[in-house]
Amino acid sequence: MQNIEVMDTTLRDGEQTPGISYTADEKLVIAEALLRSGVDAIEVGSAGVSQGEAVAVKKIMDWARDHDAADKIEVLGFVDGTTSADWIVRHGGRVLNLLAKGSEHHCTVQLRKSVEVHLADIERTVDYAVKNGLSVNVYLEDWSQGMVDSQAYVMTLTNGLSRMPVQRLMLCDTLGVLNPEQIATYVRVMRQNFDLPLDFHGHNDYGLAVPNSIAALRCGAGRVHVT
Repeated sequence: MQNIEVMDTTLRDGEQTPGISYTADEKLVIAEALLRSGVDAIEVGSAGVSQGEAVAVKKIMDWARDHDAADKIEVLGFVDGTTSADWIVRHGGRVLNLLAKGSEHHCTVQLRKSVEVHLADIERTVDYAVKNGLSVNVYLEDWSQGMVDSQAYVMTLTNGLSRMPVQRLMLCDTLGVLNPEQIATYVRVMRQNFDLPLDFHGHNDYGLAVPNSIAALRCGAGRVHVT
C-alpha cells in the first residue's frame, strides 16, 4: 500500500491569501496545532521576507526542537547562493524548500537565463545548503505550464536536479490551470523518468486543487501539499 504524506503550507503559501497576515504568536499556535494533528510536515515561511517572519520561524523551530519535530519544519528559500541557506540556519531551520523555475517561460522571461545557467545557480545553492547541514527539496515553480509548453526544458532541468543531493521534487500547478487527466499524464511522465520522491502542490484558481491532488497521488506522487 502506498504511503501518502501531507505537508501543510498554511503558514507560507496560505498566508499569501489576500487579507491574511498572522503574528508570530499566531503562527506558533497554528504550527503546534498542525503538528499535533498528525501532518507529516509544515512549511512555515519564506527566507528573508521580513523580521516578523524571522521571529515566527525561530519561535516555531524552538518549539519543534523541544517536541522532537524539528525535521518536520520546512522553509521556502531561493536560488540566491548563500543568502537563503544562511537565513534558515540562523533561525534554526533544517529543511530548505528551494524555488526553481519549472517552465522555460519562467526561466527565460523572468530570469533571462538558459536552463544550463539556472542549473549551475541551483547547484551552487544546493551544495552550500547541504554543506551547512540543511536538507533540500526543490519546487518546480510553474511545472504545469512547463509540461504543457516545454517538456524538453522540464526534462533537462530535472535531469540536472537528479544529480544533486536533492531529497524531493515538488511539482507546482502554480496557476491552477491543469485538470485531473492532465495531472495524471504529467505525473506519470515524471515518475517514469525520475526516481526522486514527488510532491504535488496544487493551486485552486479553477476549483480543481483537490481532484488534481488526488490524481497526482494515484499516479505516483507520494506527498501532497495542503492549506
